[in-house]
Amino acid sequence: MSYLQLIDLKTHFPVKNSEPIKAVDGVSLEIVKGEILGLVGESGCGKSTLSRTVMQLIAPTGGRVILNGEELTSLNDDEVRRRRLDFQMIFQDPYASLNPRMTVFSTLAEALRTRQPHLKDGKLNQAIAELMERVGLDWRYIRNYPHEFSGGQRQRIAIARALAPQPKLIIADEPVSALDVSIQSQILNLLKGLVADLDLTMIFISHDLSVVRYIADRIAVMHFGKIVELGESEQLMENPSHDYTKELLAAIPRIRDRT
Repeated sequence: MSYLQLIDLKTHFPVKNSEPIKAVDGVSLEIVKGEILGLVGESGCGKSTLSRTVMQLIAPTGGRVILNGEELTSLNDDEVRRRRLDFQMIFQDPYASLNPRMTVFSTLAEALRTRQPHLKDGKLNQAIAELMERVGLDWRYIRNYPHEFSGGQRQRIAIARALAPQPKLIIADEPVSALDVSIQSQILNLLKGLVADLDLTMIFISHDLSVVRYIADRIAVMHFGKIVELGESEQLMENPSHDYTKELLAAIPRIRDRT
């Protein structure tokens, strides 16, 4: 049974004296519980707008978003905020997404209390320590600020913050594109492990097909606001059917054998 359904979802932006920008233009998808769906496409294809529409950060022009049987697009603002505990987002730039004036402790404590408002003292410290351990961070740095961490460590903090409200759905929008290659693999392995261990469902957004292939169960290819191809990761990578998917695959750098 589908955990997340997108039904003919549209997000259009009006332009004065011109046709509206159709950032998301009739997207329909079904994602089953425990699945990692990779959403891939070039910059400007609409994938980030789609993620923010699913998160209800942008109001859709039309269509429906149904999470675990509840239609999010029919809820009022207060109901959306309550429901958003079940779906969280990891952003591309961990430094910009973290408050520079808040320590790791304050950041995670604030996120934990959204689900458990009365959590404090020893139980709060224990919950924060467990979160940090789960994402591979040392408890000794709990009083440090974001600027005192590397990019990979900051992204681990952002992941811990997303996990704090105990969500069931994570939307990861280009979470490794700003990181060094060696750190990318660590974060990808961390995310795969978290999905398995915590029974999460994930939409993983990237412009890099090779990254998406590694982490995703299925891949949806987005082009000009539409899903042009959807399939199992290996099948789509080995036997693409849409011309745009073939162009993306052809653009992946390859090392030629000079012998």
